[in-house]
Amino acid sequence: MGMRFDFNSETRRKLGYRLIDQVDRYFSSLPDRAVQLPADQRTFGTLNDALPELGDDPVRVLDEVFGEMVDQGFHVPSANYFGLMNPTPTYMGFLAEALVAALNPQLATLARSQLASKIELETVRWIAERVGWGEEFGGTFTSGGNEANFSGLALALAAHFPDAVENGVASIGGAPVFYASAESHHSLDKSAGLLGIGRKALRRVPLTGNLQMDPAKLDEAVQQDREAGRVPFCVVATAGTTNSGIVDDLAAIAAVCRKNHLWMHVDGAYGAAAVFSDQHRDLVRGIELADSITIDPHKWLAVPFAAGVILTRHPKSLEQAFSVASPYMPKAAGARLPDNARISTQWTRRMNSLKLWLTLRVHGRKAYEEHIDRQLQLARAFGKWIEQSEQFELAAPTMLTIVNFRVKRAGHNAEQIAAAHLEIVERITGDGQRWISDTVVNGASVLRMMITSYLTEARHLLGLQSALEEAARLVERGARRRG
Repeated sequence: MGMRFDFNSETRRKLGYRLIDQVDRYFSSLPDRAVQLPADQRTFGTLNDALPELGDDPVRVLDEVFGEMVDQGFHVPSANYFGLMNPTPTYMGFLAEALVAALNPQLATLARSQLASKIELETVRWIAERVGWGEEFGGTFTSGGNEANFSGLALALAAHFPDAVENGVASIGGAPVFYASAESHHSLDKSAGLLGIGRKALRRVPLTGNLQMDPAKLDEAVQQDREAGRVPFCVVATAGTTNSGIVDDLAAIAAVCRKNHLWMHVDGAYGAAAVFSDQHRDLVRGIELADSITIDPHKWLAVPFAAGVILTRHPKSLEQAFSVASPYMPKAAGARLPDNARISTQWTRRMNSLKLWLTLRVHGRKAYEEHIDRQLQLARAFGKWIEQSEQFELAAPTMLTIVNFRVKRAGHNAEQIAAAHLEIVERITGDGQRWISDTVVNGASVLRMMITSYLTEARHLLGLQSALEEAARLVERGARRRG
């Protein structure tokens, strides 16, 4: 092969059609595809091929890598994946990613992206309108929830301590602290460290019986910190915890924030997508009261990685936190829209919005209405099955599409129950057909399943239920032999 990176038209078309055919077969397989290889066939070592000095036939290489990634891969798009918040991507999302990769728009400035930036800003507007905000809002796409939560905390810091943007947190005059529930996402710890306020600045607030942040305990913690000379500045409420899908009482937390003059950020990376449903909008009642919001379209809105969004109803705070002047990136003459580099942590910007914009243009919001309702119904049906089970019981309220449950093991201690859960997970996932997980919620071991694929149907739940019953019987039999 030649050294040039371009191909002639015939080769480009041959490769493109070949890939599309392979992707089509893959999508067709997803309703019944195993999530991964059986346990005895999985490998986790390194690849040790030498760096290629010369190229190879592109058709052969493409076929090889596609085949190996499918045959040896872990398939989160499978309908039998009941795992974390990783969806089956919409096909329009896949096509959008291919289009973005080909056109390679640079969204740092409006002058150099134009239509691409306008599409992103329109998509941000669509989301903000569903939240319930009027004309006063701003936002930008991010790489995901981690960056969006980091951005939300940066906005809160800039709003409360404007001098800190230039002079650092030492200029604040006290230790800044913020609050989130004991079940909030680890990205908050990471963000606190990266922002220079320290991970100990995050105060974990105890939970109510429904695993929500306790508003009364939150208010107490704020008063105690102020009395100790610390400087509270933000509360992060969660709309859909990773472990359990719990939505904090957003309206009650907003009231605490108003009382104490604190910025309210909602980590709605997963659950904020409920704003796209008229029927289930009340699941996130009060989200419109937030000062800023994280939402990840690559979770419940089923677009490919990576697509997060940070929204705020204080648009000037975006430039206050992130804008840096640079002579080589001038603002377009007469432009009224913001440059993404001035409202984002990123500089060079990929167009992460097109996959959601195209999905909405082709399918419409009502497709998400149906999608959200269908997944909620499936999760509730699975929860009812757990309630009627002789072997399992619910371990947490089912608010969204995550079900936490545990084995019924009267007389067994926490360590024995955790061991039983681990063995059940290993038995369920051992043949590679399905995937569930165990985790720890409020200090206790639980089993966790989530409806995450739009391809998942009742028949997939029946298969999981049968596998769970068999695994529980085998685990119980083994425990009796040992005991």
